[in-house]
Amino acid sequence: MDVPAILDDKVLEVVALFSTKRAVNVQTINTSHGDVDFRETHLVMFDDGKRLVVKLADNDFTFPEKIQIWQKTVEEYRQRGYYCPAIFSDIRGTFPIIEYKGRCCVAYAEEFAPFRSADTFSLSYDEVRAYSDAAWQMTAVMAQARLNYTEYPSGYCLYDVFCESDPTDEVLENANSWVEYAKTLPDEFQEQIMRIWRLWEINRAALEPLYRTLPTSVFQADLNKTNILLDENGRFAGVYDFNLCGKDVFLNYLFRETVCDDFEKERAVLCQRLAKVSKHYVFENNEKEAALMLYRCLKPLSFDKLAALKAVRDDICLLKMHLEETEKAMTEYFDFAQHMS
Repeated sequence: MDVPAILDDKVLEVVALFSTKRAVNVQTINTSHGDVDFRETHLVMFDDGKRLVVKLADNDFTFPEKIQIWQKTVEEYRQRGYYCPAIFSDIRGTFPIIEYKGRCCVAYAEEFAPFRSADTFSLSYDEVRAYSDAAWQMTAVMAQARLNYTEYPSGYCLYDVFCESDPTDEVLENANSWVEYAKTLPDEFQEQIMRIWRLWEINRAALEPLYRTLPTSVFQADLNKTNILLDENGRFAGVYDFNLCGKDVFLNYLFRETVCDDFEKERAVLCQRLAKVSKHYVFENNEKEAALMLYRCLKPLSFDKLAALKAVRDDICLLKMHLEETEKAMTEYFDFAQHMS
């Protein structure tokens, strides 16, 4: 029986690099982020009913050596009982570079996951909290492993850049965006805005020497609900999508992944999460010392706080309250360390 005409010959050529089986159906999903970050995923079904995921990428953070790190990290997670789709090289044992749609793409394959992502479920608040807690327990276990086989940073890296095209780390990028927008606010707030900005700059500079001493491990580094896998009963099974995988400080990862536009609620969630993960991860004294400084560096001028600032621009009372909360976050003492033991 001939391969259906609807199958793209070039895609079939790529699939053939990874399997000698005959593909009978291919679903293509484009997950590109602009011209500089091309990504395509091909969900392949073969004539024996087996499936494979073949991926193509043309960006500056996906290349053979990096994929090998993803592959090793997947195995580290799997060895500890967490499901992640295995990553495969081609038949020759390489991650080939091919011409595709006028681009120079690296290709690799993944096991077709037997689980669904959390965003495809309709779950109660308690069910969401249960899988979230399980995902953070997993991450605490991976942090305690102190994995140390790569210097490639994760997508959440601080004081370093994730890829060559990044002019700064994302935290500094977000803070710069915050202050540039804040400068467009009414004149009566400018003195306070500059005070907040100076506090942030001083804190960021003071944090760096201590931050460089904090323990690290290697993480999947993208725990959003599209990457968390659940079984048919909605229980946590594992994770996939290791595109942002890399070395990082656990405390940085945890703080960055905890996002609320409300300051008080965010601090409460952070404290709860720190207490839960401390059952599976032993925080060192320098991590406890760094927690407040790290919070002040990561959270007050983050992308979600900028969105909240923009939302209250036309309400002077709410704008004043938001800036006061921002300055409070930069100056008031919060005892995160008491939740880290």
